[in-house]
Amino acid sequence: NAILIVEFAVQRRKMGESILNAAIDGAKSRLRPILMTSFAFILGLLPLVLAQGVGAEGNKSIGTGAAGGMLIGTLLGLFVIPILFIFFQWIHEKVSGKQNVQSIES
Repeated sequence: NAILIVEFAVQRRKMGESILNAAIDGAKSRLRPILMTSFAFILGLLPLVLAQGVGAEGNKSIGTGAAGGMLIGTLLGLFVIPILFIFFQWIHEKVSGKQNVQSIES
């Protein structure tokens, strides 16, 4: 997910958008696929979370940990990855002394 967000942001940056707008557009363009796959995985873990019978405690702990980790990872990824892109792209452009932007005409 992070690779795709950054790749979309880099493409938009090369088309002339500001770093902030490129990061936001990259996250927006990947929002739906990320949420769909994450929620499908979490939904698939519900039988483990709601387990009953023999071995239910182990299944519940595994399912709850995996579902919670996936939910937290998804939410953090959607907000942290664009922020890190902005930070590191800004550093890259300051150090290299050039903007990673092509003209719109070319």
